[in-house]
Amino acid sequence: MRTAIVLFTRDLRLHDNPALATACAAAEQVVPLFVFDPALAGRSPNRDRFLHQSVADLRALLRERDSDLVVRSGDPVDETVRLAGEVGAEGVAAAADVSHYARRRERRLAASGERHGLDVRLFPGLTIVDPGVLSPGGGDHYRVFSPYHRAWTAAKWRDQVGLPKKVPLPAGLRAGDLPDEPAGASPDAAPGGSTEARKRLRKWLGNVETYEDGHNDLAGDRTSRLSPYLRFGCLSPLEVAHAAMGRPGADPFVRQLCWRDFYYQVAHAFPEISSRAYRRGATEGWKDDEAAFRRWAEGRTGVPIVDAGMRQLRREGWMHNRARLVTASYLTKDLGVDWRRGLAEFYHWLLDGDVPNNSGNWQWVAGTGNDTRPYRRFNPERQRERYDPSSSYVERYA
Repeated sequence: MRTAIVLFTRDLRLHDNPALATACAAAEQVVPLFVFDPALAGRSPNRDRFLHQSVADLRALLRERDSDLVVRSGDPVDETVRLAGEVGAEGVAAAADVSHYARRRERRLAASGERHGLDVRLFPGLTIVDPGVLSPGGGDHYRVFSPYHRAWTAAKWRDQVGLPKKVPLPAGLRAGDLPDEPAGASPDAAPGGSTEARKRLRKWLGNVETYEDGHNDLAGDRTSRLSPYLRFGCLSPLEVAHAAMGRPGADPFVRQLCWRDFYYQVAHAFPEISSRAYRRGATEGWKDDEAAFRRWAEGRTGVPIVDAGMRQLRREGWMHNRARLVTASYLTKDLGVDWRRGLAEFYHWLLDGDVPNNSGNWQWVAGTGNDTRPYRRFNPERQRERYDPSSSYVERYA
């Protein structure tokens, strides 16, 4: 085709971007587009800022290649179809997603594209193995991680695609201005963007051999902290996996990337993962204790490791995974407060907050999700003794 639009959503990168690579190979002219969607704005000041920074970085990277990123604000479907009319585009490429909102957007885009004579294609790229590709006998998705991990490890992964040599933009097209960068809420939040993501990945790969022994060390902080960049697609999870594999001690880290894929295929099969208990027969007798919830949210419970985790969340827009387990368990298993309230609090602050992983992990801890031991509880004091024996993490944040 002569002209194609690439609608960026949660794939804010040039490296290993199948939608972009395919459009550049198939069309004479390619129009990269990002639409700031007011329906998604305001849910998290931290993610709003991170998103803006990532879009700005994507524009800078395209401009380095004598191209540009067209920026619009409004409904993504309407803006894409409108732009297609302006440039005479014949096709639209985008990354497939799994959330209820994203899939509705994809259906609307396909229907509108059909009405306007646009060939709309969806591509992989948000996960290593596409949701829905792997399924057990007699089921549409895996409900337990271990058999999924075995199938995931044995599966044939898609080929990683290269960086496009050029992204030929039509002449005379108005690119549009970026809105002002939002202030955010957490003073020590990581900056967004693919450039920053790749710098952090290179640094992390030199330390990946310490992951197995150190990833639960709260004070040591020996995790990758790449989750926000994977959440916004500043990094390709496939590229991260390939970069890590073969290095000493990398297998436990790659296993965490599989956990990420696991929850994407759960959310794909169970779109109500943020609002309805996943486990059949789960009992939910939650307490309505607003004062206890506020103390938990503000890091004022008097339980040191819980307070440290919640204060790290507010300060950085991120929390160590071990602390996430402990704080979520304390809210649901000790205080008896509904996991949906904790989910919403995390979703407000987390840079990496997304539907599959945030919701899936909250349900796992609460006993309503995929945990095969739904009554599991993380004792805060025992967790502190084991993973923060010197209380360095507690002292740092609480």
